[in-house]
Amino acid sequence: MKKMLLILALSVVGFANAQKGTILVGGDIDYTTRTVDAETGKIKMNSFDFSPKVGYQFHDNWTAGAEFTISSLKQDGQMSEVKNNAYKVGAFVRYTMPLSETFSVFADLGAGFTASKGKAYNNDDLISESKANGFYTDLTPALFINMKKGFGLNFSIGGLGYTTYSYDNVDIDERSFYFNFGKTISVGISKNF
Repeated sequence: MKKMLLILALSVVGFANAQKGTILVGGDIDYTTRTVDAETGKIKMNSFDFSPKVGYQFHDNWTAGAEFTISSLKQDGQMSEVKNNAYKVGAFVRYTMPLSETFSVFADLGAGFTASKGKAYNNDDLISESKANGFYTDLTPALFINMKKGFGLNFSIGGLGYTTYSYDNVDIDERSFYFNFGKTISVGISKNF
């Protein structure tokens, strides 16, 4: 079961074998669960992300399209609970470079709007609420291995990105930058239509 969840958490469905005039449909599913034993008690965190993409391959090497992400996070402690829901809506452009009939490399550049809403509870009493919106951009390189008739595997070892959030009910502006090459591994399957 743990291996199945690990494969599901790391799976990325994308399309890299670009053919002019075709439509891409893909996405990413991520599930993470984590338990921390602290001096104050046990804390359990669960997160789920779903990120579909649709694109049009307007050139043999170029694809443009729309992307969407829904995220949910829940953290339970001994007497506290935190819930956070977020979404992203944006566009992406992909450049694909075939290395052979079997191998291709590609890079996705995405950008768009993001929003987040969270609540914190202590003994079932609401103690804080947050609402934020902002913008994101990210760059993700990957390797595509063509297995048969457009079906293949995608491998990514991280990327880089930047996100901003402006909170509604507090005077906080958040900016985050990540560079995680070699720190994450994503493996997925893909189909070129």
